[in-house]
Amino acid sequence: MESLLEQQRRCHEERERITEAMVTEETTKHEGHVERLASQHRIAELRQRYMDTTQLLLSLYEDKDESRKDEIQAISAPNEFEEFYARLKGIKDFHKKHPGEISVPLSVEFQNLELARGDAKKCEESLPVLFSDEEDFGRYLDMHSLHQVYLNLKHVKHIDYITYLATFDRLFDIPKEVKNAEYKRYLQAVIEYIYDYCSRAQPLFDIHAEVERIERDFSEKWSQGTFPGWSRDNAESMSQGGTRLDLSSFSSPEELMSLGLDRLKSALQALGLKCGGTLEQRAMRLFATKGKNLSDLDSSLLTNTGKAGSRQKSPREIAHLEAIIYGLVEGTLSEVREATQENVQRKQARSVTEREEEEEGDADEAEESDGAEDEDVPYNPKNLPLGWDGKPIPYWLYKLHGLNMYYTCEICGNQQYRGPKAFLRHFAEWRHAHGMRSLGIPNTAHFANVTLIEDALALWEKIKNLKSAERWQPDVEEEFEDSVGNVLNRKTFDDMRRQGIL
Repeated sequence: MESLLEQQRRCHEERERITEAMVTEETTKHEGHVERLASQHRIAELRQRYMDTTQLLLSLYEDKDESRKDEIQAISAPNEFEEFYARLKGIKDFHKKHPGEISVPLSVEFQNLELARGDAKKCEESLPVLFSDEEDFGRYLDMHSLHQVYLNLKHVKHIDYITYLATFDRLFDIPKEVKNAEYKRYLQAVIEYIYDYCSRAQPLFDIHAEVERIERDFSEKWSQGTFPGWSRDNAESMSQGGTRLDLSSFSSPEELMSLGLDRLKSALQALGLKCGGTLEQRAMRLFATKGKNLSDLDSSLLTNTGKAGSRQKSPREIAHLEAIIYGLVEGTLSEVREATQENVQRKQARSVTEREEEEEGDADEAEESDGAEDEDVPYNPKNLPLGWDGKPIPYWLYKLHGLNMYYTCEICGNQQYRGPKAFLRHFAEWRHAHGMRSLGIPNTAHFANVTLIEDALALWEKIKNLKSAERWQPDVEEEFEDSVGNVLNRKTFDDMRRQGIL
C-alpha cells in the first residue's frame, strides 16, 4: 500500500541508517577473531543492502513508466482532498482485511542489530558461513582434498601435505606434458576454493578487482613471452623432446632425406609424431605436416603423447588460470599459508593422547568462558597492577619495582609517574620535551631529574651565564704590542692611541 514517494522516503532513511550502522560497526572494538570476522560479515551484508537500496532508489527516480509523475500530479491537482480520502479509505480497508498486521519501523530493526553486536556469545551463531574444523574460522587453509587431486595427476612428484602447502603455487615447476585437461580441472578447483575461502574468511576483500589486476599483468607478460614457465618458444611448440625443424625452406621429401635419420627423428619427436621407419618414410611423414596443425593430421601418425597434446587445451587458458593462482596466493593467502604450515607441523608433532587432551581442554575453556567470562573479576584489594595473564602481580614484585611510589613532574603539567623506571624514562618522551620547548629551554642532559619549572629556569640562567663567561671577549683578551714592546689589551691600546701616548 506504499506510494512511490513513501518508498523513496523509506529508501533514503534506510541508506542513512545503513551508513550509520556501518560506521558504528567499523569503530567498535572487537576482542576475538570470531567477533572480528562476524563484524566483517555484518559490514559486507550492510554494504550489499546499501547498494541494492541505491539501485531501487535510482529506478524510482528514473520513473520509466511515469507512475511517479502521475502520483505527484494526483496529490497536487485541484482535487487533492478527494485523493487524500481515497487513500485513507484504502488504508482502512487494508487493515480491516488484515487486523493483526503490524508495521515494524526501520528503527526497531537497526536497534536489534545494535543489541546483537554487543553479545559475544552470538557471534559464532550469527556467522552466515561455515568453516571446517581444519580452517578454524578462517585462521587456516583446508586443502586436503586438493592435495589428493594433485597426487592423482599423472607424472607429478608425490609429496606430503606440508610440502604441498609450501609449493602448491609453484606451478612453473610442473612439466608441460602434465598440463592437460585434467590439470586444467585441478587449477579450476584450486581457484574455486580460493574464491570460496576469501568470501568466507575475508568478506570485505574485493577479489574481483584483484583478479582484474592480475589479468592485466598476465596479458602484458604473455604478450612479451616472459610469463613464468611459459616462454614464447615453449608455449608455441609444447615439444615432447627433440628439436623442431622449419619446413618452409624444404619443397619436397627428398630434400628432407638429406638431413639424415637422427635429425628427422628429433623433428618428429618434437611434433609428437611416430619417429620409426626408414629414411624415406620419416621424410614423407614429416613433410606431410608442412602448413598444417597437429589437430588436422591423421591420428595414426601421432604417438600416444602426441594425441594427448593435440587434445590439450590452449596454453594461454592454462597459463591464465596459473596467473590467477600466483596473484591471489601471493597477495592474499601468504600469511594464512604460513600459519597453516605451522599449525599442521604442530599437530603432527603431538601424539593422539595430547590431541585428545587439548580438545578436551579447549572444550572446558569454552564452557568456562561462556559461563563466567564477565563475572570472574580478580581479587585485588591493594589495587596492584595486572600482569600478562590478567591477574595482579605479586606484592614483592610490586615493591621491588617501586610501583607504590608516585613522581610528579610540573614541567609535564603535573603528570604523575608510577615507579622510578617510568619516571626516568619520561624525560626522553614527547610530553616532557614539549614542556621544555614551551619554556624555551633545550631538553639536554643538564636538566635530567629536574621537574620544577622554577628550578629549570634557574638552571638555564646559570648555564647561560657560564657560557657567556667562557665566551671569548676581544676587548679584553685580544693583545697588541706598541713600538717599545709593551703588550696591551685592545681597549687600553685604543685609548692610549687616541690620546697620543703611544
